[in-house]
Amino acid sequence: MSLHVVIGAGPVGTATALLLAARGEHVRLITRRGSGPEHPAVERVTADATDAAALVAHCLDATAVYQCAQPAYHRWPQDFPPLHRAVLTAAEHSGAMLVTVGNLYGYGEFDVPVTEDRPLRPNSVKGRVRAEMWAEQLAAHEAGRIRTAEVRGSDYLGPHATSAATTLLLPAVLSGRRALVPADLDAPHTWTATADVARLLVAVAADESAWGKPWHVPSAAPLSVRALAELLATVAKAPPARVTRMPAAMLWSAGLFVPSAREIRELRYQFDRPFVMDSSAATAHFALDPTPLDDSLRGTVDAFRSLAARQ
Repeated sequence: MSLHVVIGAGPVGTATALLLAARGEHVRLITRRGSGPEHPAVERVTADATDAAALVAHCLDATAVYQCAQPAYHRWPQDFPPLHRAVLTAAEHSGAMLVTVGNLYGYGEFDVPVTEDRPLRPNSVKGRVRAEMWAEQLAAHEAGRIRTAEVRGSDYLGPHATSAATTLLLPAVLSGRRALVPADLDAPHTWTATADVARLLVAVAADESAWGKPWHVPSAAPLSVRALAELLATVAKAPPARVTRMPAAMLWSAGLFVPSAREIRELRYQFDRPFVMDSSAATAHFALDPTPLDDSLRGTVDAFRSLAARQ
């Protein structure tokens, strides 16, 4: 039984830990508060992942480390780099293979389906943070200091995922209200299941030929915000979805008081035009088919309703 260290117990970290545990691996799940799923094969550890010395100690016997944690959205420029460097230090000292969870921000704007070989040309603060971290990570790999790869997905669907779909569409559609979304409602958009992120993380870690490069998570065919809302209503057996484009002025005003809305403004380009991720390389290399969108939405709805019932 190998030791696999998962950093972060958000939707992707939790899915990764449970997937590894189901495969019979020993999982050490590191979070600031010792949180995470209860499972006999999951050892929950309380630690600050920005503390490089502590992280090294927890990773020493690991076969692989999965970096799934991220700071508060509005704190990326300040808090992400020290977390990232501590993880690189742990990977270097332990010799464990490191797989990190990334996204598409580093590519900047694109008008055609984006592939992994597209240069990183960020046009946002968060995109620059992502691009700089990957450059540092790849340089360490090429220097022989670590073994690593990155897994990149688009906007998430799945239990407890946070994305435009889960924060703007889901609550409104389930309650029969009109959803306001700052987007071209009919532009094709790629949605990624958190379960598929976990599956690719585990596959990449086990395949030496996949190291030293980024991989796009196998994701279902793109669907517009309007079409996704309609599918969501069908899956949830909710009233027909009603979606309206949020005026730019409303988003701007919300950003004066709500940090998350303020952060969305610089990334609005992702919803103002087609935003499509090409994941054919990973689909072919790892023989992984994406989770159907209706299944992803069903899991998203079930988790949302379960949490609402407990509260």
